[in-house]
Amino acid sequence: MPLTRKEAVITTKVLSEALPYLQKFSGKTIVIKYGGNAMTDETLKNSFARDMVMLKLIGINPIVVHGGGPQIGEVLAKLNIKSEFVDGMRVTTSETMDVVEMVLGGLVNKDIVNLINQNGGKAIGLTGKDGQLLHAKKLQVTKQSPDMQQPEIIDIGHVGEVTRVNTQVLDMLSQSDFIPVIAPIGVDADGASYNINADLVAGKVAEVLRAEKLILLTNISGLQDKNGEVLTGLTTQEVDELIADGTIYGGMLPKIQCALDAVHAGVTSAHIIDGRVPNATLLELFTDEGVGTLITNRKA
Repeated sequence: MPLTRKEAVITTKVLSEALPYLQKFSGKTIVIKYGGNAMTDETLKNSFARDMVMLKLIGINPIVVHGGGPQIGEVLAKLNIKSEFVDGMRVTTSETMDVVEMVLGGLVNKDIVNLINQNGGKAIGLTGKDGQLLHAKKLQVTKQSPDMQQPEIIDIGHVGEVTRVNTQVLDMLSQSDFIPVIAPIGVDADGASYNINADLVAGKVAEVLRAEKLILLTNISGLQDKNGEVLTGLTTQEVDELIADGTIYGGMLPKIQCALDAVHAGVTSAHIIDGRVPNATLLELFTDEGVGTLITNRKA
């Protein structure tokens, strides 16, 4: 069906607005953490896959790191394995880790790969075990209590943190036509597997690759002030001030800290965007208004 004159004018305006961004980001690496509604809603899933294909076609190198907490929870429930959490992190026993590897490295990862491929791309699915991509160690969780002289160490099992990223694998794929899709499973020197927060993996990958951007897809419109207005164009100093005055708190703190760490480590900018919006990644990258919160290390 042909475009109306009004639609044609809008389309032309959007393409014109996108041109300087297309020129600026050509040849650059962008790391996208994929999760939330964008991973469960069929329309949004296909929208995301098409976005990744388009980025690759126009000369940008997307690297996808995905989560899968709800999917893990569903399978654990079917197997009558109880889910426990400490500070928002899933306690991962050896039995639970087997399920995590099956769901993240198998079901979820291959579903994303297939979606991208079905939309005309060339995606390759990886876990941290492939090519020793993600070196990890056990995450130490401590809890301080007023009546204790030393903090209590809490064992949450096979939950890890990234110690090193083998960039050789990602460089090889990014320099070809392939889009890496990474499941956040790491491995230590003894071969033990670890479940790692996908935001943290995405941030660390962006850091070591000196990526142009780190994009974290969420189920909110972005970082909001106390009146519910979305904040963007923030410096790291301004974000620190928002944490200090209590504007940023609770569950948003780890995501914000991930973004701050990446920018401090050399990533040009970090974005916390609304994954409930179709084509959210393209809108954030190629329009002036965007669909979320932009954080940079520029001086205020």
